[in-house]
Amino acid sequence: MNFQDKVALITGGGTGIGRSAAESLVALGAKVVINGRRKDILTQAQLQIDASGKKVAAVVGDIANPGTAQRMIEAALKHFGGVDILINNAGIFKPAPFLEHTADEVDAYLNVILKGSFYASQAAIPAMRQRGSGAIVNVGSMWATQAIGLTPSSAYSAAKAGVHALTRNLAIEFAKDRIRVNTVAPAVVETPVYSTFLKPEQVAEVLPSFNAFHPLGRNGQPQDVVAAILFLASDEAAWITGALLPVDGGVTAGK
Repeated sequence: MNFQDKVALITGGGTGIGRSAAESLVALGAKVVINGRRKDILTQAQLQIDASGKKVAAVVGDIANPGTAQRMIEAALKHFGGVDILINNAGIFKPAPFLEHTADEVDAYLNVILKGSFYASQAAIPAMRQRGSGAIVNVGSMWATQAIGLTPSSAYSAAKAGVHALTRNLAIEFAKDRIRVNTVAPAVVETPVYSTFLKPEQVAEVLPSFNAFHPLGRNGQPQDVVAAILFLASDEAAWITGALLPVDGGVTAGK
């Protein structure tokens, strides 16, 4: 795949899937604007992905704030001249029983995952129109379509299901502008998100226990998801829009 001179925006670009996507896109010729809430993590990623400082720009801020999305667009226009690709990847995940979810937790899921994807897309589409085409790839979730008893995730699942619905609505509305909108839906992927609610020794114990949950026999790695994201963002997927692509080791195929 060739992304020479393409400009991509990536929310949640400092770690995990987002960072891996940024690394791959830069290696394939793209310029990238990454976003995240933690300045230290984002700056470190920026420097490690591109030591020259010419291919990666960083915008610190909460993507649930429409102003953050607008600043990403401004950075892309200022440094790289346009916007071709948006990867809505920012998210949070902390399984909790439904009756124990607080109002603040529910707001956090909806803000970061659903509103973040909404506002970033709303900001990016006018810039894509100026280019005459564009590609949005949302990072959805298997949990949006499958309820897993071991990981009660009602608020997370509801927010991700909203992203799935947003995908198809935008795909239809902006097909006339040659802007494609698709979603990847991963199962268990080994990213730093688990360290936000588990101790290191718990992560080392719990994550391997999910290998057998996937018919292909292992958890996903960030690059497994990135490979699908890159395909959907590329010209090779020029006739695909409104799709929901499971990247889940076979979980949703059936047991």
